[in-house]
Amino acid sequence: MRRLAVLSLHSSPLAQPGTGDSGGMNVYVRELVSALAQAGVDSTVFVRSWRDGLPEEVVVEPGFRVVHVPAGPPGLAKEGLAGTLDQFTAGVASHLRTTPVDALHANYWLSGVAGHRLKHALDLPLVSTFHTLARVKAETGDPEPQRRVDAESEVISCSDAILASCDAEAEQLVALYGADPARVEIVPPGVVHAFFSPGDPAGARAALALPPSDPVLLFVGRIQPLKGLDIAVQALALSHHAAARLLVVGGPSGPDGERELARVRSIAAELGVAARVRFTPPQPHHLLSTFYRAADVCLVPSRSESFGLVALEAAACGTPVVASAVGGLTTLVDPGRTGVLIEDRDPARFAGAVDALLDDRSRAAAMGGAAAERGRSYTWSTTAARLRRIYADLGERAPVDCPVH
Repeated sequence: MRRLAVLSLHSSPLAQPGTGDSGGMNVYVRELVSALAQAGVDSTVFVRSWRDGLPEEVVVEPGFRVVHVPAGPPGLAKEGLAGTLDQFTAGVASHLRTTPVDALHANYWLSGVAGHRLKHALDLPLVSTFHTLARVKAETGDPEPQRRVDAESEVISCSDAILASCDAEAEQLVALYGADPARVEIVPPGVVHAFFSPGDPAGARAALALPPSDPVLLFVGRIQPLKGLDIAVQALALSHHAAARLLVVGGPSGPDGERELARVRSIAAELGVAARVRFTPPQPHHLLSTFYRAADVCLVPSRSESFGLVALEAAACGTPVVASAVGGLTTLVDPGRTGVLIEDRDPARFAGAVDALLDDRSRAAAMGGAAAERGRSYTWSTTAARLRRIYADLGERAPVDCPVH
C-alpha cells in the first residue's frame, strides 16, 4: 500500500491545537501522517477549507500534503458542518479520480460519512477512526444528535477496519454499536519523544516565570464542559497546600466554550483561588513539554476520553497524572504506579490524590519515573508500522458487504 487518502473534514493538522475545535485529533492526524510518510506511505490529508486565503495544497514534508476542499462558508461552526458533506465528498472524489489512492482513512464521524460514500463511489477500502463516540458521550451526560448516532452506526457497519486506541474503546465499539470484533483493530497513538521527555523542572519553571518551590498543578486542553476544568479548580481550592497554583493551557471550544470559561472563572472567584489560577492561551504543541516538566501533577478530569493524549504526553515528561477513570485513561494510567485514577470525578477525591503526591515527593518522583518509562513504549513509528500492515491486508481482502448501501 503506497498511497493513502486521509479524511479530516472538520479538523486540520495545520491548525493550532487547543483553539476552536482543534485538539488531540489534530495532533493525531499530523503525527500519524508524518510517521506514515517517513515509512514510505504517500499520504494526502483532505480538510474543509476553514479559513479565507488558504492555499489549495500545502506540502508539509515529502509524502505528506494537505488539500483544502471548498465546502461551505469558511467560518462555519462545527454544528453546521454536516451540511457541507455533499460538497466536501464531491471535492475529494474529484481529486481522487485524477490522483488515485489505494485506501481511505476517515477521522471522526463527519469524515466517516464522506469516507462511506467514497468507498462505494471509488471502490476503495475504508479505515475509520472515530476519536469520540456519540453513545459514549451520552452515557456521561453529553448527548449528541441522533443523526450522528445513526451515521456512526452506518460507517461502523461498512468500514473494512475500525481503529480503537485501547481495549476500552474496542469494547465500546462492540457493545454500543455492534461492531464486528474481527474488524476492530487496537492501534494506540504515539508521542514525539524528541519533544516529550523528562527534563529539568527548575529550568521549566524559570522559563514560565513560576516560583521554584510552590506546588504546580496543570490542566491542558480545550475549555468545554466535557474536559472538566471546573473539577481541577475545585480540587485546587480543596487542597491543603495553600501555595499551590493551577496552570490552565487552552482556549474555549465549541458552542459552550465561552460560557464554560466564564463559569470556571466565577467558581475560582467564589472559592477564593482566582489569583492562583493562571490561564495561558493554546501553545504550539512542541512547547507544551515545558508546562508538563514544570508541573508536579497533571490533572485530566474529563467526563470521557477515547484515549487521552494529554495524559500520555505528561507521562512521557515524567509528570504523574491524576485522571478520571474513563475510556483510554484507564489504559494509560497504571493506578499507584504511574498516577491515580478517580472513579467518580469528585473534586475532593482529586484534591486528596494531589495532596498525597505533594506530601510525599519521593513517591511522586517514583511515579514520574515509572510514567516516563511507560510513555517510552508509545511511538508514532510503531503506530505507523501497525497501520501499514492493516492497509496492506485490506488490499488483499474482499471489501465488507455494506448493509446500508
